[in-house]
Amino acid sequence: MLNKKSQSHLRKKLRIRKKVFGTAERPRMVIHKSNKHIYVQFVDDLKGKTLLSVSSSTLKLKNAANIKASVSLAEAASKKAISAGIKQVVFDRGGYIYHGKVRAFAESCRKAGLKF
Repeated sequence: MLNKKSQSHLRKKLRIRKKVFGTAERPRMVIHKSNKHIYVQFVDDLKGKTLLSVSSSTLKLKNAANIKASVSLAEAASKKAISAGIKQVVFDRGGYIYHGKVRAFAESCRKAGLKF
């Protein structure tokens, strides 16, 4: 049984997930935040496969869950995606509001060359 806050977040996440769909040419870029780290995955929903994943834990940052970490993770994820041939993505904010870490992440990805 989930508490009320978890149920609310899950409903938001599923509502977004109904509308956002990734393909091999334009994968879904999913962001997940925890209290300690930030995670990003590039997913092809047609095949049900994760094409690429990057997290702040792999970058060995001192404070791995703040806005600075979000920006550096976005730069690393964008470089890795572009080198893998991914130029366009569909952004899945994962039920989080477009503010703070999520907004900094998205804007840094756009600066690094990803289109969404």
